[in-house]
Amino acid sequence: MEQPVIAKKDVTAHILKTFNLRADKRLGQNFLVDEQIVNQIIAAAELDADDTVLEVGPGIGTLTQALAKTGAQVVAVELDRRLLPVLAKTLAGYDNIEIINEDILQLDIRKAVPKENFKVVANLPYYITTPIIFNLLEQKLPMERMVAMVQKEVAERMVAKPGGKDYGALSVAIQYYTEPEISFLVPPASFIPPPSVESAVIVCKRRQKPPVQIVNEKLFFRVVKAAFSVRRKMLSNALKNMGIDSEQTTTWLALAGIDGKRRGETLSLDEFAALTNTFEKTNK
Repeated sequence: MEQPVIAKKDVTAHILKTFNLRADKRLGQNFLVDEQIVNQIIAAAELDADDTVLEVGPGIGTLTQALAKTGAQVVAVELDRRLLPVLAKTLAGYDNIEIINEDILQLDIRKAVPKENFKVVANLPYYITTPIIFNLLEQKLPMERMVAMVQKEVAERMVAKPGGKDYGALSVAIQYYTEPEISFLVPPASFIPPPSVESAVIVCKRRQKPPVQIVNEKLFFRVVKAAFSVRRKMLSNALKNMGIDSEQTTTWLALAGIDGKRRGETLSLDEFAALTNTFEKTNK
């Protein structure tokens, strides 16, 4: 007997009532109850039976169920121990799902998903979206693409271009590692309880190689962090957070050909690369 579709208000409400569950605000839980949205996420992931997919935060199994129906192998990582018996019930009958009760920020992902290539699909908790994304990207995992539901304003920051108010360190990092694109928006009414913000599904295709050439990746992100450390401050002041004095900063900017009166949010990835490479070259 086929399981009922979880992504429906009546089915989700029944599951929550049966297991005496409520959304945990501390864990940023909102339950997706829109089957059309779930289907759009699956379409954006471009899954087939040969794929392996890592899901972060399966909750009661709403998205997990749809992922499993594609035939892909699903590894779902759930932090909330209360949800394990729920998932055992809602996902009964699917033999292509593995549930791991761990914190995704502590999990050895390479060991949990020992594949040469996999995809990530997630309805990310909004309170910890950025740390999870950085954790996935910085490990340089063999991740082909990431399809994530995030807060709309976070999605806008991820795709932002230099010069706008949304452009920041997150924009640079995401665009360094991936090619991000907002796929579609998700209204609050698609969840119970409805969140106070609009959501968006973003598709990040992993780059085969970074879009800029840098000699020291760790230094690159130090420079980016310093440039955005105090918004609205000129680079000549912000970059002092690298631990260097005014004279060194002025010389560095001049050698890189960048006006110290500019602000970090105006710099492109190419200019951040130029700053990084110049610093590395002149501080050996």
